[in-house]
Amino acid sequence: MSLAGAGFPGAAEPAPRGGWPYPRWIAHRGAGTLAPENTLAAFALGHAHGYRMFECDVRLSADGQPFLLHDDRLERTTDGQGEAVDQRWAELAGLDAGSWHSPRHAGERLPSLGDVVEFCRQHDCALNVELKPAPGDEVRTGREVATRLARSWTLALPPLLSSFSVAALAAAAGVAPQLPRGLLLEAFSDEGLGAARRLGCVALICEQRAWDGATVRQARAAGFRLLAYTVNEDGEAARLLALGVNGLITDRIDHFPASAGA
Repeated sequence: MSLAGAGFPGAAEPAPRGGWPYPRWIAHRGAGTLAPENTLAAFALGHAHGYRMFECDVRLSADGQPFLLHDDRLERTTDGQGEAVDQRWAELAGLDAGSWHSPRHAGERLPSLGDVVEFCRQHDCALNVELKPAPGDEVRTGREVATRLARSWTLALPPLLSSFSVAALAAAAGVAPQLPRGLLLEAFSDEGLGAARRLGCVALICEQRAWDGATVRQARAAGFRLLAYTVNEDGEAARLLALGVNGLITDRIDHFPASAGA
């Protein structure tokens, strides 16, 4: 798998100002709020709405299995209890991750990273994997997720690794430098720009309000592609598209056509 083959420079170089190889619109956690987040049901629904790139949250079980879950704890989106990182995959895999959302999704399971990779392979979809480590588990998470993706991903366009955790992204870069990386930021800053450079990132993924004319120019001058989260309003979408932001992560897959602004 080669960054250059996907339209990127070498892994340690910032991205040029040319085209972005991924779809413009990215489905947040699979299907936004229309299905239980971070499940295969969400991915299937996002795909049915025409989306061909998905964002998801990946963390590790106690025995090192990468799987999809946003929160450190299990209560909000499963019928389990406690810290997810304290439980083995055999226990996590049996949890109901759908009933909290709606009765028709009762019994939906937590997918492993391997399940999602296979879905993307079957449907020729791109993936943005957010490394979501439990506190203190940053290095293990970055290494394990990146290692497994590097071994299992077979599509030409590589998965984009992202995280708020510099340590997790650095660990991922150490074992799979060929996988493109994006630093997540709540607010644009010189510190964030410097960290993204040191990590060899190809993109900055900022909270939507962080992007304006000045920050877009600064990020582009540094050689980064620009992504925004979580874009759910027409006005913000239009503003960001006018600024030339490369990727928009949205919950509203039933509102924004996946081809909008392409």
